[in-house]
Amino acid sequence: MKNILALLAIVFCTAAVFAQTEKKQWGGKFEQLDQLLPTPNSYHAATGGPGAKYWQQRADYVIEATIDESKNLLKGKESITYYNNSPEALKYVWLQLDQNVNKKGNEDFGYVLGGLRDSIQSLYVQQSLRPLDFEAGYTIMSVTDKAGKTLPTTINNTMMRVDLPTSLSPGQSLGLNVEWSYPITDRSKFLLSREGYEYFPEDDNYMYLIAHWFPRMCVFDDYEGWQNKQFQRLGEFALEFGNYIVNITVPSDHIIGSTGVLQNTKEVLTPEQAARFEKAQTSFDKPAMIVTEEEVRIKEKTKATTMKTWKFQANNVRDFAFASSRKFIWDAQAVKLPTNTVMAMSFYPKEGMPTWSEESTKAIKNALEVYSKFSFDYPYPVALSVNTSNIGMEFPMISFNGVRPKDGKMSDRRKAGMVGTIVHEVGHNYFPMIVSSDERQWMWMDEGLNTFLQTQTEKERYPQFHHTEPKDIVDYMKGSKDIMRPVMTTSDNETPFAFGNNFYEKPTVALTILRETIMGPEAFDKAFKEYANRWMYKHPKPADFFRTMEESSAVDLDWFWRGWFYATDNVDLTLDDVKWYKTKSTQIDPENKGVAVKQGDLASKTSKEKAVDFSGGPQEFTVINTPEQDYRDFRNRIDDNSVRKKLEGKNMYELTFRNSGGLVSPVIIEWTYKDGSKEIERLPAEIWRNNEQEVKKVFVKEKEVTNIVIDPNLETADVNTEDNVFPKKPAVNKFDQMKKN
Repeated sequence: MKNILALLAIVFCTAAVFAQTEKKQWGGKFEQLDQLLPTPNSYHAATGGPGAKYWQQRADYVIEATIDESKNLLKGKESITYYNNSPEALKYVWLQLDQNVNKKGNEDFGYVLGGLRDSIQSLYVQQSLRPLDFEAGYTIMSVTDKAGKTLPTTINNTMMRVDLPTSLSPGQSLGLNVEWSYPITDRSKFLLSREGYEYFPEDDNYMYLIAHWFPRMCVFDDYEGWQNKQFQRLGEFALEFGNYIVNITVPSDHIIGSTGVLQNTKEVLTPEQAARFEKAQTSFDKPAMIVTEEEVRIKEKTKATTMKTWKFQANNVRDFAFASSRKFIWDAQAVKLPTNTVMAMSFYPKEGMPTWSEESTKAIKNALEVYSKFSFDYPYPVALSVNTSNIGMEFPMISFNGVRPKDGKMSDRRKAGMVGTIVHEVGHNYFPMIVSSDERQWMWMDEGLNTFLQTQTEKERYPQFHHTEPKDIVDYMKGSKDIMRPVMTTSDNETPFAFGNNFYEKPTVALTILRETIMGPEAFDKAFKEYANRWMYKHPKPADFFRTMEESSAVDLDWFWRGWFYATDNVDLTLDDVKWYKTKSTQIDPENKGVAVKQGDLASKTSKEKAVDFSGGPQEFTVINTPEQDYRDFRNRIDDNSVRKKLEGKNMYELTFRNSGGLVSPVIIEWTYKDGSKEIERLPAEIWRNNEQEVKKVFVKEKEVTNIVIDPNLETADVNTEDNVFPKKPAVNKFDQMKKN
């Protein structure tokens, strides 16, 4: 122990000799995250995977539902079988009543609009103050056990507690029957509306997006017990997996796109449509039409007065949604994945033509193929994209996606937005519909990871469109820290106008930097895929992701999670100083015993002033022999002359880097040499581990350098690149600039 302490004392003394700054901050940003993360246990292991005793609940549903188009009313009844796989006895259970968020007086998001102002649009007033009132929310007709006995309930806004006559013991199951109805609401009257109807006055028809529509079991888990945080629109859902049998009765000329597999195709489609649907099962090269535009135009004019029931079945899903309208054109294409064949299908009104027929199913196919490569093969039999207005929202196997052409035309920018929305919402099947994180608690775990994979899909399949890059987050990152919150913020507590940046863009940029700049694609991709496969059909927490990425790659990333997810610092590296050195011309000491013989005086360029360019030439320095006492007990000796010889004629550049933004980052250096050639050199973020504010490093170069740029390709989201270059750019005199202009 004494020898170790003596050695450490030498090391620290030596470090002190070479310390270049008076103020240092030792290791704070590189401390381990242990004190911030939950302690690993038998449910969530230290590896980041499910523990040996991991458990989760399950809920199976049998649902009957009817849409009354004349009243815009949905009626339903459901039988739930709830399985208690936990080690705890449950005296009551909680169900989500999401439609209650639409009731006037319940928690809403009127404040998002920021109050009133002169000349405010009537639509904003309606969405904020709701002067034109309308009916909304559930009417719960009955809640009974499987024997039909009424159970006591308590409704608190969007949550319903059901008290049980006897506790539900571990390993037991519970049967619940619920009957309900609610008025389907006009989506245009809500800010952040995710479901409801869209009305088309031109042909007097409706398009129904039915989601959050049935009372659903809340999650009960080892992390927080019942997840019964109120639904406030921004924070989405935590849900249990189960099997669904759903029968939906609608006007007989409606087409339904839904979670699950259609069980009675020949009963609800015409013989021609059923034959097209069958043929589409092997249409791998392009989409095949199931319902044509011509058929839709006829139905829009002659509305059916009879009803039909569509029957669907979905296994191992955490939710169920559907869309219904007589306006739907329907196309489908088979997508072959390594372990599964998926039917990619699109549903859209004639108002979406021609762009939707050209792009939607293609976008589904691209999303499934790229996401599967990065995680796991899409396991479900179908993937749907439904066109509607002003929305992008995901559910198992189905998504609702906005953006339509105007007069049959669409700009490239709008098309990129449409395609990006479809890829993003279809991609949500992976996160969180299969890797089932809690969106209400940690929205970045689904939105951030999903937007990252959306970006990978766009890079690979749509290089002509803009995709998220590190530079895109710069304006947000350099904003006011007084109102900025870390990514590790509960979704409903984020400021609405920072919502997209903090939960979508910032995690995407962070993961892009992690993959491309820190870990490298090979290590990152293996670790990311490991996380996805470990948590398929399970409920991961942030610590599970952090730990899996480290455990699967052998890269210590605690500093990265701390900086990008737990703090509001930004990347702002400054190339603070550059010094150019060459060894002083010397004569070799023939006996290698003493100080090298000096020739000439030390160059005058020893000023402490910082250089602004290379015009002053190099400073010279002398390499002396190592004194005997510095070898201590070592018997062998360095060949001093060889050291001098190796440095002879070389250019040495001492670069001083300053961390002005607080977020430690790798340092990427572009060197431009006198002969015009360039070189990229990369330093890991760990160079800051002993001094988080300032670091000096010396580089030995054969060729003379004429220009240095830090982060030349904008990889690190540096918020100020003006101070990343040498020679220094001359300061701009704003007064002189104004006179020139």
